[in-house]
Amino acid sequence: MVLDFSLRDLPGWVAVTLEPNHNPEALGKPPAARGFPVCTAEVTYRGRGYHAALGWIQLVNSTDNSSGGRRFEMDPFEPLGRLPHPFCFFGFAPTLFDAPSRDPQAPIVWTAHSFLAFIAQDRARMEARALLGFSWGFSIDNATFAYEAPAALAPSVWDGHRAFLAHEHPSWRFANGYRNH
Repeated sequence: MVLDFSLRDLPGWVAVTLEPNHNPEALGKPPAARGFPVCTAEVTYRGRGYHAALGWIQLVNSTDNSSGGRRFEMDPFEPLGRLPHPFCFFGFAPTLFDAPSRDPQAPIVWTAHSFLAFIAQDRARMEARALLGFSWGFSIDNATFAYEAPAALAPSVWDGHRAFLAHEHPSWRFANGYRNH
């Protein structure tokens, strides 16, 4: 799937792929991750330097999360622990990479909402402005995997997460809708 965006009157796009993890060790995962999905979202943007400073905000709803699948929660990059900002990845035209896994492979339903955003700054606090979003995920039932293909998310889905994001990161603001700067 390819999603287009425009930022500072320059074009960009995100190429999203979802595939089974056939070689977990090559991706830094344990052997038990075999068969789980691998999602990669590669950003191409005509802006250069600091204009290409973007980040990924990812929320996950999973039947094994702290709410038991009743709500979406932050999905941080685990080696970094809890972060003072909402981004799981940030950089210059950053790639989102996620390879979730569980051991053992119990029944589960797992859905991610992934949003590409940029930072607008004023003197008071930072503001994340989403450019686009997509969903993806997987489920396991009777040791059989089913993959939820990537699908574009409407700006209203981002808006539905804004109150939670503001609660989790009170020093940040989260602009409504998808934004072009």
